[in-house]
Amino acid sequence: MGSVVLSIDAELGWGFHDFETLPSERVEAGRRGWPALLELLDEYDVPATWAVVGHLMLDSCDGVHADHPAPEGWFERERTEWRDREDLRFGRDLVADLLEADVDHEFASHSFSHVLFGRPETDRELAAAELERSAEIAADWGQTVESFVYPRNDVGHRDVLAEYGISAYRGRSPTGDGVRGIVDSTVRNRSLLVEPTVDEYGLVNVPASLFLFGFEGPARTVAEAVWRDPMVAQARTGIDEAIRNDGVCHLWLHPNNLTHERDDERMRAILEYVDRRRAETDLTVETMADVARRLRARGSVDGGTVTA
Repeated sequence: MGSVVLSIDAELGWGFHDFETLPSERVEAGRRGWPALLELLDEYDVPATWAVVGHLMLDSCDGVHADHPAPEGWFERERTEWRDREDLRFGRDLVADLLEADVDHEFASHSFSHVLFGRPETDRELAAAELERSAEIAADWGQTVESFVYPRNDVGHRDVLAEYGISAYRGRSPTGDGVRGIVDSTVRNRSLLVEPTVDEYGLVNVPASLFLFGFEGPARTVAEAVWRDPMVAQARTGIDEAIRNDGVCHLWLHPNNLTHERDDERMRAILEYVDRRRAETDLTVETMADVARRLRARGSVDGGTVTA
């Protein structure tokens, strides 16, 4: 049985708050892309793993977070430049829309404040605080978190994830993202399939196959003018490969990647293809939690010996 996994990093301003120079179009696009993506997923009945930054579920805060062991200055933009930008700091309305969607999406964690877990300054105390705070807020919303998506795919402190009841995480793509990923999967003919495995902490690593917005700017415009959207072509290749080989193709993106109508059309084309191939074959759509449960149902999870 081949399967497609779609994971979504839902973060609004938190994905960029530590940037010195902000990508303004992406920052402002989060609230545009979130409902657009939900609508498309509803239209094609495709469940996804939505990894949500916990801070978005708060209704207010002081911008200081004195009880949080973050590095000095971590919340500075929230207190200063974004003090009056609640639309970037909070997203209770968007989270409510997600939980009320017709499709049964997985609610996952993207940390509390988009801390980078693989950085040296992120010690165990900070990693634990990010997970604990996120879990508490999720529980207030009646949600139990099984999966975790590392901010910027910066993997670290997997033992802490296990301690806080996480079952699965998204590992790095073996082919890389962006232009490198396209070169590896086309020119070098590397597979877009990934092999979920259980690590030494009992966590299921569901690696990414393809970032759906890794080929942008002038190169994308030229490619679309002379051929077709290269990311749609790559996604279709991965989906077909999953069907042929009974494998897993794991696609991912952010709501803020949907900045214009052509981005919506990219997602429509990919989701329409998933829906069509699902009707024609035994292709299934899984969440990250689904993959973790499937691996556990197949046998022991000790020592990373179980694979999809």
